[in-house]
Amino acid sequence: MNKRHNRNYYLEDIPLEDAIRQFTAALEPTTALSPVTTELLPLHSSNGRVTGLPIWAKSSSPHYDSAAMDGIAVRSIDTNGATETSPIRLKIGPQAQWVDTGDPLPDGLDAVIKIEVVHEIDKSTIEIRSPVPPYHDVRLLGEDIVATELVLPEGHILRPQDLAACAQAGLVEIPVRRRPKILIIPTGSELVDIGSIPKPGDIIESNSLMLSAMIEEWGGLPERLQSIPDNRIQLSAALMSALNKSDIVIINAGSSAGSEDYTAQLIKDIGDVVIHGVAIKPGHPVILGLVDGKPVIGIPGYPVSAAITAEIFVKPLIEYQLGLSPQKRETVKAIVTRKIQSQSGEDEYLRVRVGRGGKRMMATPIQRGAGVIMSLVRADGLAISPRLSEGFEAGTEIDVQLLRKRDQLESTIVVTGSHDVAIDLLASELHKNHPDKSIASSNIGSLGGLMALNRAEAHIAGCHLMDQETGEYNIPFVHTYMRGIPSVVVNLTHRVQGLIVKKGNPKAVKSLEDLSRQDISFVNRQRGSGTRLLLDHMLKNTNLPNQRIRGYEREEYTHLAAAAAIAGERADCGLGILSAARALKLDFIPLGTEQYDFVIPGEFYDGELILPLLDLIHSKKFRQQIDALGGYDTADTGKVIADLR
Repeated sequence: MNKRHNRNYYLEDIPLEDAIRQFTAALEPTTALSPVTTELLPLHSSNGRVTGLPIWAKSSSPHYDSAAMDGIAVRSIDTNGATETSPIRLKIGPQAQWVDTGDPLPDGLDAVIKIEVVHEIDKSTIEIRSPVPPYHDVRLLGEDIVATELVLPEGHILRPQDLAACAQAGLVEIPVRRRPKILIIPTGSELVDIGSIPKPGDIIESNSLMLSAMIEEWGGLPERLQSIPDNRIQLSAALMSALNKSDIVIINAGSSAGSEDYTAQLIKDIGDVVIHGVAIKPGHPVILGLVDGKPVIGIPGYPVSAAITAEIFVKPLIEYQLGLSPQKRETVKAIVTRKIQSQSGEDEYLRVRVGRGGKRMMATPIQRGAGVIMSLVRADGLAISPRLSEGFEAGTEIDVQLLRKRDQLESTIVVTGSHDVAIDLLASELHKNHPDKSIASSNIGSLGGLMALNRAEAHIAGCHLMDQETGEYNIPFVHTYMRGIPSVVVNLTHRVQGLIVKKGNPKAVKSLEDLSRQDISFVNRQRGSGTRLLLDHMLKNTNLPNQRIRGYEREEYTHLAAAAAIAGERADCGLGILSAARALKLDFIPLGTEQYDFVIPGEFYDGELILPLLDLIHSKKFRQQIDALGGYDTADTGKVIADLR
């Protein structure tokens, strides 16, 4: 059978706000937008749960009048008139009794004098040199909590201090809202379990793990089912079973337009598909359905799409059912560091790194693919490019929803420019040694890095730019592109550049001249990168026109990405560094050594933010770790190449 004729298509492609409004309207007659039932839990199991009823005190705290200090309990009237010059003496027993903090106040006595100001004349007599009022240093019955008073309102998220208050109020268990149960059905014949060794075409089923953890964070009770192959009968049975024991069902994958994407039809067979296709990116093919009054959400299979659509559509359902107001992230204003082009017609959720550059927060976009889960791992925040725009120009101020705490961003070192594996190592070591600090790196090429410093958009730029006339690295370009900004050039390492080829070098590549062969496909680095400029310089010296290189226009932004293109057999060869070749078990043909430096504006060089990073670069341990990567020379690591302040 021709699968093309069996493909499904989006039922709609509507704006996000319209999709939310329509889905909410469809749910309103059901119980899906109403708080779930309550259950009684022991106090020790209730932290983080939501109170299902108002919490009233069963007993008072304290439940008796008690001494608030170690000292002597007295009748306040007996201390009237006491002064330093005319002290009053009291007898232990009828007029005064020793008490410790928390002791019941003895009958007939109504005040406590702390031990530090009590003058003991003998074992039966004390002397008072100042008067005390009634109930001085006494904790009265009900001072903290009075029986029958409201301790906590309904719909309150319980905290550790709340649990202690409930215990003092005489409670041993507490009514909390039952956590909404969400069943997650992963679908796809290509899915294999975590820990499996995937073959080509296999995909490790990790989405349900991510979705489950997100649901737990939001207060839901997730259950992950075993993945179901692309079999309509099995999927239908799994859905029917899930509906019988859950409040919400998530079907992960199978929501798009493929010949084996059954989710929309399965929901339609037994319920209603309210929305299929929302104008968001990633997450376009999301399905919002309703079966027997229960929400059934078809979440796309790409991990970033899954995470974003779950947050947009599943999180509010859990909040509704827990009776909570929408929990929103903190938002900051930040300046976009480079132009972002976005497709008009969709709200695009951009992942960005965020750090302070001077007096402004800077947002640097990172990899955008819906399948790039590391874009969420590395992201400090999310920015939305509105559907009626085409992105943002560099320098535009945007709103960023923070994925990390704001104070953490103040300790983020923004490193831009050229990519090197050593920066990843540096980031790991810095955070390990200084948990409050982190590195946000973006790979925009050496020239792009210098221009970012010129615009005050970063703290450090990694550069390996060789001046073709003098052979000098980086400094001539700093003079040209930094426009007189005082700066310091510090060597990170010298490294070997060469041709990365497939394991075993099946095409027998030996030199740069082999790139002109028609059986060789090449992967290049982006314009403005030091590696690209180095390649062009070497091609010029060998009189090899770039037009003769098949794949010269194919660009990647990092050495590892170029190596991955070769490992994935999308190219035979690329120019890069030895450590990238080793990381992906590829072969390497060295062509020469280059100098890789950090350029640091003077205002940051001596600052507290950068100092721990410089100390790390100077350490023997860090040099040894770089050397272990292979292809590096750390003899000058940490050396100031030029102080241009």
